[in-house]
Amino acid sequence: MKLYNTLTRKKEDFVPITEGQVKMYSCGPTVYNYFHLGNARPFIVFDCLRNFLEYRGYKVTFVQNFTDVDDKLINKAREEGCTVREIADKYIAEYFVDARGLGIREATVHPRATENIDAIIATIETLIEKGHAYEVDGNVYFSTRSFKEYGKLSHQPLEDLESGVRKDLEPGKREPMDFALWKKRKDDEIGWESPWGIGRPGWHIECSAMVNRYLGKTIDIHSGGFDLIFPHHENEIAQSECANDAPFAHYWLHNGFINVNNEKMSKSLGNFFTVRDIAQKYDYEVIRFFMLSAHYRSPINFCDELMDAAKTGLERMYNCVGSLEHLAETAHESDLDEGISAAMEGYRDKFVAAMEDDLNTADAISVLFEMVRFINSDKTLSRNDARCCLNMLKELGGVLGLLRRETKTDVSAEVEALIAERTEARKNKDWAKSDEIRDKLKAMGVVLEDTRSGVKWHLEK
Repeated sequence: MKLYNTLTRKKEDFVPITEGQVKMYSCGPTVYNYFHLGNARPFIVFDCLRNFLEYRGYKVTFVQNFTDVDDKLINKAREEGCTVREIADKYIAEYFVDARGLGIREATVHPRATENIDAIIATIETLIEKGHAYEVDGNVYFSTRSFKEYGKLSHQPLEDLESGVRKDLEPGKREPMDFALWKKRKDDEIGWESPWGIGRPGWHIECSAMVNRYLGKTIDIHSGGFDLIFPHHENEIAQSECANDAPFAHYWLHNGFINVNNEKMSKSLGNFFTVRDIAQKYDYEVIRFFMLSAHYRSPINFCDELMDAAKTGLERMYNCVGSLEHLAETAHESDLDEGISAAMEGYRDKFVAAMEDDLNTADAISVLFEMVRFINSDKTLSRNDARCCLNMLKELGGVLGLLRRETKTDVSAEVEALIAERTEARKNKDWAKSDEIRDKLKAMGVVLEDTRSGVKWHLEK
């Protein structure tokens, strides 16, 4: 498998630290609101990567954090007249509602920043002891100049990064690019006791501390949105490698931005949407399908036209699944056709090849559509043929987190009852009644086939 590594700016063969095992960390949400479309893309993409790695036989330990204390949560708590913990609890619960809808599995561990204050303080103490951090009046800053490789992820030297930063932002900082590891408590803010007084952690340090606690000093994959490359991930590298004297992550994966109607998503433009907003109009699975329909590193444009196309494409797959489920129960009995079996194995090979080429979900979805066209073109499938095709379609769709919905519903019973009624009408030569029932079934998306062995039906392609 090849993955594009932001650190080296090239595709590399994926070789885990420990054979057969993968340690993976992905940045999670700041839980002060429902998560938005921009958040959803990395959550879906890297959930899909985890699925595929497990599909290929790896044991994956996947950690995704919750940032449950920062300025946004503090301000939200003030607005709503409650505690920061209450805000965090509320929106962590809401995260899981949307995540489940999107088919995103729970991580192996979902650590919270506030539950790892001891690990955060210990990491900061280590950085101070090693000369990489300093305290000023209850605030602790990381010294970027102490890390000679600072800027290696964003591929910008420290001097270039410094040139765009004001010199007078925070009193006490030695250098403009130094960043906060610990913030002194202001007024009535939430805080914890520390060697530097009551305060709270900076944003970047929580991820370094939690990676070390739950995965170790060096991990295989670190992932997140393109916007996190700098400063968040750059700072994570600096903190972690200075504290642990070891490489932080071997592979850095970042997904592209989402635009809305060809414009950058922002509240000021009025085109800022949460996943919960979009789920009022489109099924969660359509959102997931849409996100995976482009390569994860490419920008993607959200608009009604493309969402409608995603909805139609997903429905086409489900129609095929429904037809196969019906044929698996009603088609003629026969040995599995070797040609069908070979074709399904061929599609699996093409699917795996696409996914192993830097997680190319767009090409993988194209393979599923090729399968659907092949299946729909064969009108002679036996029960065993249908089961073979159905199993493969669901197997590969499952890797993408798609085709999760149960297709067998009460509609099947209704269809069977209408077919029986139509058959009786035909026996009685009541052609008007027969045609009426056929038209009703057609309106339900059901296509009838009158064969020598009886009436067969499938959902409209």
